[in-house]
Amino acid sequence: MRPRVGHIQFINCLPLYYGLVKKGVLLDVELTKGTPTELNQYLIRGELDISPISSIEYGRHADELLLMPDLTVSADGEVRSILLLSKVPIEELEGRTIALTNTSATSQALLQILLQERFGLKCHFFVSPPELGSMLLEADAALLIGDPALRAFYQPRQGLYSYDLGTVWKEFTGLPMVFAVWAVRREYVHKHKDLAMEVYHAFHQSMQFSLEHLDEVTTNASRWETLDKELLRQYFACLQFTFDEQKKAGLEKFYFYAHRYGFLSKIPAIKFMNHD
Repeated sequence: MRPRVGHIQFINCLPLYYGLVKKGVLLDVELTKGTPTELNQYLIRGELDISPISSIEYGRHADELLLMPDLTVSADGEVRSILLLSKVPIEELEGRTIALTNTSATSQALLQILLQERFGLKCHFFVSPPELGSMLLEADAALLIGDPALRAFYQPRQGLYSYDLGTVWKEFTGLPMVFAVWAVRREYVHKHKDLAMEVYHAFHQSMQFSLEHLDEVTTNASRWETLDKELLRQYFACLQFTFDEQKKAGLEKFYFYAHRYGFLSKIPAIKFMNHD
């Protein structure tokens, strides 16, 4: 059976998949597209073998999963596609209601951690589909991620305050924020380690290819995206896809706070596929 692999349908993951298309690797895997939340569930339920997964969900299921080395979606500061959009300055959100996008578990936890730990705020939350107008009918602020957030960043609505969670995290901790990681089910590695390594190498080569051919990637993407080539280039320049010691430290710090505020029952060990 071909490896069952997840694919996030957000433009921030395009560099990781573009090279797969160009090199014909997709013929060798069974690809399932979805939002981060959907792919989290598929991987945890065993309906996928390998997938990007929200950092918080890896933390909750680290006993069942292993990380693929040197693959993340991260930012060392501004990220542009994870935004809190508020009717009032963030310091005035005490006791107010915030709508959280239903497409990302990591960002939901990150926002709540930052509001409490960085700003000392207690707010009310509800989860909502990522439609800004509808969210702000019922809430004083809204958390958006991915393409809807990117559109809000480049086409800001008048009268709204915008906060980039990558920037706020960096200012608070001095560390990068790892939003998503690539994980493989431990049982799959035990049975099919060679196939798992093939998929990992394909992803890694795809990322390298895309970063070396960023002009080609952004030119092609601008044909179907609302953003033009230069804005896409600026956005991709904010993103990082590797997993170095600084990012590991950032992820460990996130897990520390996630445990403190009840998003994790324990602080997970970060274990990689080739280190198990």
